[in-house]
Order: sequence, then structure tokens, then C-alpha cells
Amino acid sequence: MQDIQKQYKLADISVVTPMTSKTPFICFLGTYSPIMCGIADYTQYVTRELSPGRWGIICFNPGLQKVPQTNNLLSSRDNIWYGLPDSDHLSQEVIGEGLNKLYGNERDCLLWFQHEFGLWPNMQQFVSAMRELDIPKIVTLHTLHFQSQETPSGLRAIEDQLLRSLLPHVDAITVFSHGVYSAVITSFPEYHDKVHIIRHGIHSYPEIKRLTREEAKEKLLDFLLYESNLDYAAKKTLHEQLIFQDQGSIIIGQTGFLDPAKRFEILYHVRDELAKTLPQKHISAVRIGNQREETQKHYTSSLRREHNGVDKFFLETWLPPHMLPVAQRAFDINLYWPDDCTQSGILAHALGAGALIAGRDLEGAGETLKEASAPVATTLERLIDRMREIILNPHLTVHLEDQATAYASRFSWTNQAVRHYELAEQIVHSNLHDTEIQYHPLSLTHLSL
Repeated sequence: MQDIQKQYKLADISVVTPMTSKTPFICFLGTYSPIMCGIADYTQYVTRELSPGRWGIICFNPGLQKVPQTNNLLSSRDNIWYGLPDSDHLSQEVIGEGLNKLYGNERDCLLWFQHEFGLWPNMQQFVSAMRELDIPKIVTLHTLHFQSQETPSGLRAIEDQLLRSLLPHVDAITVFSHGVYSAVITSFPEYHDKVHIIRHGIHSYPEIKRLTREEAKEKLLDFLLYESNLDYAAKKTLHEQLIFQDQGSIIIGQTGFLDPAKRFEILYHVRDELAKTLPQKHISAVRIGNQREETQKHYTSSLRREHNGVDKFFLETWLPPHMLPVAQRAFDINLYWPDDCTQSGILAHALGAGALIAGRDLEGAGETLKEASAPVATTLERLIDRMREIILNPHLTVHLEDQATAYASRFSWTNQAVRHYELAEQIVHSNLHDTEIQYHPLSLTHLSL
């Protein structure tokens, strides 16, 4: 691997991080394309930024999984091994077979697990595997909470139980937010050296960020009318209502798959509340997305009933990856008000597109929005007030979009991939030499670069 130097700025301190040929081989474990889930996407975004030959993936065999899958097959499978039948067959033998196929040398190799409870439902089996594996290992915990009432620290009880069993048997865990980091080290101070923050990566869409709102709306409308699978009636309504063409129209929007926990129906209530106090404004609510699973069928039907084709729209179609951030850029305000959410891929796309987001101050997603200077609130009434202020003062939009862009640059997938390399090198070489690597005078372990 070529030597690379990355320079970042944290507050007023410049941090220079070298990456050398000593960087270990990272083997990720979890889901991956064509399985359709957030962790599969996360792993793909991280590995896309890593150097060829220094990473591989051991993932579940998609042919044995009863989960939604895409038709997007990767062109190269050399660094991916679809040999894990299910979460109950995680063992030294299975992983050893995968490593031999991917790399063939365990000496400078590190296992990096992506964890959420739906992915590894058998907690005891997962912990037993961590105890059995004698290769350096890190676990990224995607779904930890810090605002729960179930434990004094804010963790949920099942999360506290997992960490209590897991931490003795892993070299490190990574979390996405300062809130979760604080909750974990509060509950387990004896393991504070094993807990690291690597923030969720943010996408980069420079061409989309350069689009004006009107240009983004035009692109989105063209897609919906001429490329989407919307039915004729929906396309006719969009053409006639002119919500994307009228420069005076304000669109409050949402995108993504239809998960009931995300409370997408709130969108239409928010539109009505804004319209009551801003009668001079033409405000529309637009929800674009479709169901991913059969269990979302009833919820999808409830959203259809909100559609009136005048100022409330439910556009039941899938947005391909290149159009999702365009839609987020096109909306005057993206509304995000989930019932339960620790992190969000939707936020990662929206911030990368320079979109304006207003959301709920909840768990890690709320922390992300606050650090990106987005309008957030703990009550819907207060958030509506913030949105009303933005609509009445358009100059605020430019400032908020600039802050989103700055956040996206700081926590880009490229930067977060570097953080993966840093931590992997520290763990592997600590195991090899029984000494802790110090990169520079800063405590890099706990910096959230």
C-alpha cells in the first residue's frame, strides 16, 4: 500500500495521521449486498474507501436468508466470502475457512463485526464466539441507546447485558455517539480503554450540493414523471399541481423505506400546523418511498389515505441511489421524527447533499443533527416553531446548509475509513508486540474524527 498522509482539524488542533504498509488486513463480518439492510450499506460505504488488498468480508449467504435483497450484484467477489450460513454458525472453523480464502494469513489480520440484535439474535452464541476466537477483534455496535429509562446509564437492559458479557472477550468496541460512549464507560469504567468513537460516515455529493433548490426540484420532477414506476394518475397529478415548478411553493418532504417506527405520518400533521399560521404560503407535504417488507403493508395503506393530491402527497416509488440525495436537496425542509432511532442512513445522505433537515432530538440521530447545526427539538410543537422561523427567514437556509456541508466534510466516509485503519493498526500491533501504539500526543483513541 502506498503511504498516505491525511490531515484533519479538531477544534484548533491539527492531527496528522500516517497510514503505512503495516496497516493490518481488516475482515468485516455481517451482512453485505445483495442483502438489503443498513449494516450491509454501512459496510459497503466503509470498504469502498479502504485500500485494495487490505480488507475482505465474511458475510451471510444471501441464498439462505429470508430477507429483502437487491438485484445489484457486485462485479468482483474476490474480497467477499458468502460462506456464513447464519448467525448460529459463527465459529473459529468457519471464520478460519473464510480468512484462508480471503487472505491466508492470520498474523496481521483483524476481525471487525457489525452488530445489531436483529443480525445476531442469539446473544449467548455471539458472546461464546467472541470468547472462542483467538484473532484480534472489534465490534461496532450500531443500535446502542443512551436515553433509555431501563438502566441508570441510559443503556437498555438487553444492551447492558450484552456489554457485560462481551467486553471481556473483545479487543475493542466502537460506538457512533458521545452519548453512547458516556453511557458505556459509566456502566463499565474498567473497560474504558476498549471503547472508541468512530462516527457514522457521511456521503459526499458535490454536484448535488451545487444545485439550486429549483434545479433539484426540476431533476426530481423529471425522474418522477419519466423514469419512476408511479402510476399514470400520480404522474398526472404531479404535472397539474405544479408543486415542483412553483418557486413560491414550500415542500416539506421525506424519503426512504416505509418503517412505522420512523413515524412518517407525522409529515402531514406538520404541514397542516404550518399552514394554519402561514396561510400566505403554499406548503405541501411530499412522502416518496415504498415498502421493503410485507410487514409494512398495513402501514403503507395508512399513508395512502393521507394522500389528497393537492397539498399532501404519498408517492409510492423507489428512489435509486443517485436520486435519493437529489430528492433530499429538492425538499425545502426534510422532516425526521422517529419513535426509535440510534443512527440514520437517511441523515447521512441528506447531510452529504447539503440538504436542510429538521428533526427530533433523540439518541444518536439527535446528537448528529445538533452537531451539524440542524434545527432539532424534543417536542414536535417546538420543532414546528423552528421550521416556521426558517420558512419566514429564507436567509437562514443558506447558513444551515453550509453547516451541514461542513459536518459532511468532517465525517466523510474517507475520514472514517482512516479511523478504521488507525484503530485496527493499534489493536493488531498491541497484540503482536504486547505494547500499546501511540500515534501522537493526543489521545487519538477517543477522538471522534
